Amino acid sequence: MNNSRRLRWFVWMLAAGALSAQTSPPAAPPAPTPAQQPAKTSAEMTTRDEPAVFKARVNLVQVPVVVRDRQGKAVGNLKQEDFQLFDKGKPQYIARFTMETAAGRLSKAAAAAVNAAPKSGDPARANDLPDAFTAYVFDDVHIVFGDLARARDAARRQIHKMRPTDRAAIFTTSGQNVQDFTDDRDLLHESLAKLRPTPISGQGTNRCPNMNYYMADMIVNKNDPQVLLAATLDVRNCAMIDDMATAQRLAQAAASQEMNLGDHETRLTLGVLKDAVRRMAAMPGQRSIIVVSPGFITLSEHATDKTELMDRAIRANVLINALDARGLYTDMPDITRPGTNPTTSLVLSQMDRESARAQADVLAEMSAGTGGTFYQNSNDLDEGFTRLSAAPEYYYVLAFSPQNLKLDGSFHQLKVSVKAIKDTTLTARRGYYAPKHLEDPTETARREVEEALFSREEMGDIPTELHTQFFKVGDDKARVSVLIKVELKRLKFRKEEDRNRNDLTVVAALFDRNGIYVTGSQKKIEMRLKDETVERKLDGGITIRSSFDVKPGNYAVRLVVRDTEGQLMSAQNGVVEIPY
Repeated sequence: MNNSRRLRWFVWMLAAGALSAQTSPPAAPPAPTPAQQPAKTSAEMTTRDEPAVFKARVNLVQVPVVVRDRQGKAVGNLKQEDFQLFDKGKPQYIARFTMETAAGRLSKAAAAAVNAAPKSGDPARANDLPDAFTAYVFDDVHIVFGDLARARDAARRQIHKMRPTDRAAIFTTSGQNVQDFTDDRDLLHESLAKLRPTPISGQGTNRCPNMNYYMADMIVNKNDPQVLLAATLDVRNCAMIDDMATAQRLAQAAASQEMNLGDHETRLTLGVLKDAVRRMAAMPGQRSIIVVSPGFITLSEHATDKTELMDRAIRANVLINALDARGLYTDMPDITRPGTNPTTSLVLSQMDRESARAQADVLAEMSAGTGGTFYQNSNDLDEGFTRLSAAPEYYYVLAFSPQNLKLDGSFHQLKVSVKAIKDTTLTARRGYYAPKHLEDPTETARREVEEALFSREEMGDIPTELHTQFFKVGDDKARVSVLIKVELKRLKFRKEEDRNRNDLTVVAALFDRNGIYVTGSQKKIEMRLKDETVERKLDGGITIRSSFDVKPGNYAVRLVVRDTEGQLMSAQNGVVEIPY
């Protein structure tokens, strides 16, 4: 089973609550003391593979903001009170505020975790792990060969400048040419050399009528008579049909076909980007995506997917940058279209210009909405890759909870401003779409578990200690034990039938030196403790063990502990090194 399939399997098993693949059986319970019989011990605390049940929290809208000075440098000394946030023109209370850097969050809790010394017994050495991951996503579904060739060559030169701690991957929206994260330049260059335009339709540019997705939307959804007439005249000329009614039917049929094709291409592109964000969420250090694309059209039916993509990237601290592969824009009507008269050609050229702007708007929206950068209207693609590879030194994330939000799927325009600071420019999320229904509690639980695990942020709501041990069982095999000590002092217990109740969900996972998921386990600790047991456990806590069979090498260890009653969470990172 390859890494990608193992990752999907692990996430699915987290949701199902029955994960056991690639892990050893749970450690046997400790021997009972004279004062504590086995049956009572079992009744007080059990370990089971069941799904964690989390309470849904209030949804926050997160707004990344980059503030630059007159020289274009990111400003990093602003505070929460310096910002104003408006939703549909109404001022909003900023409930959460963090300043972030390309390497990770600089909130007080995260900074304390990052600067803390390694835990005792944990052989962590941060400089052994990669610190920057870049996913190059080539939109081979929409791009033409000339633009792809220029972008491919510029990307090759950028990859040649990779540092030893950099990792890069090559993805495509068609899914036909993929190179996972690696520091091997030869593999990356080989993947780049294989890139080719892969349009879903497989059609050439000389179509009859000449119809794009934007134009089809104007005909099918917006019922624009001028655009329909232009398409009808185009059919008459290119198909040599005199009857206007027949030509119009053919134009409408072509528009319907283009609508289905365009919808498929857009959903495919957004899906690939969401998958890339999910894969990068667990990787350490700077994480960014560079979308190499001429842009693509998104309609109202794609709003949910687009918003989910940006929200997921924000939560995972992944920047989405975009490079417009078309280079320098031109705005000249093409009166040389085959089979068109000058009037029709002007209308079609106008549609091309409006389509080009709409395509660029999507790239700009994704970049601004995640704290990234959009490079456009330039033929210097080398400079573009250089700029996009250098993430903003500082950016901010403002979060607010919409009040009296209607579940109608409507678009909410956002505006962010900085008070009393002159000569600055802002790049911020433009808006969000209200949900059409409340999130299912089961889906909320699955998402929260997944996001907590596939993240690098450290949290300390529950005091925990993470230790790792290993022993070789062969030349190419080793067993790693992850020992987790959890203190119970901060936990809240619910009294029921003379027992103190709470559940702990303990998740541990290993990632390889390139940040790729290898294996993981989830345990649910059901506590039904007597009063005297609680008093005893408050001093000593509890210890959980998870074991994994792996090959020798360097692995990052990710630990997440979450309780049900108080919704507290602890998350830690460690490293285990197994010599060959």
